[in-house]
Amino acid sequence: MAEPAPPHRQPAENARHGRLAARPAPPSALAAAGPASLTDPRGAPLAMVYAPEPVDGPPYRLVLLLHGAGGSARQGLDLLLPVADAHRLLLVAPQAVSSTWDLVVAGFGTDVRRIDGLLATVFAGYPVGRVAFGGFSDGASYALSLGLTNGDLVDAVVAFSPGFAAPLVAHGRPRIYVSHGARDAVLPVDVCSRRLVPRLRALGHDVTYDEFPGPHEVPEPVRSRAAAWLTR
Repeated sequence: MAEPAPPHRQPAENARHGRLAARPAPPSALAAAGPASLTDPRGAPLAMVYAPEPVDGPPYRLVLLLHGAGGSARQGLDLLLPVADAHRLLLVAPQAVSSTWDLVVAGFGTDVRRIDGLLATVFAGYPVGRVAFGGFSDGASYALSLGLTNGDLVDAVVAFSPGFAAPLVAHGRPRIYVSHGARDAVLPVDVCSRRLVPRLRALGHDVTYDEFPGPHEVPEPVRSRAAAWLTR
């Protein structure tokens, strides 16, 4: 796969507001199917990518997958890797610059720029039809926040056990899938999704809420339902 593209040149305030400039376009050269890893010049992990075969087939449904606090790009990829081939999902899982995503630490900025450059690289190597964001825990909160900010790029957001949504600006109205365990002791459902989902619906979003009798996790049936929802 090609080296990561530099972030799009855009006003600095765009990154601070969570805005992404990268957009799908006809690829300049097709990348390979299967898994790929991206690293920076020092060898530090930037992202993991998985593309089902064939690359020269119909456009992919790209899903940007965001890991939880203290997690890894591999953990982000694994959220939907078992169902990627069946649903032709092009999975892109970045590594957060810090232990969690910039919005949670200090506000949009460094991770937005990294994700923008990563998406530009992927769009140059794979045919992409639709774009979705997804994540688990802190990654779910970030997927919601970044997805609502960039609803002119993203048409769907999958949030597994989110804590909040905090877009600074909103564009478009992507549909949303939220799952949460009724026994979640990390991000309790009563103060998270049971409050968040009604607020999202009040803003006019089409929200599918999938509450399950479990802890802070993504059970296989939830993963399968989310993938089917994504590709409907």
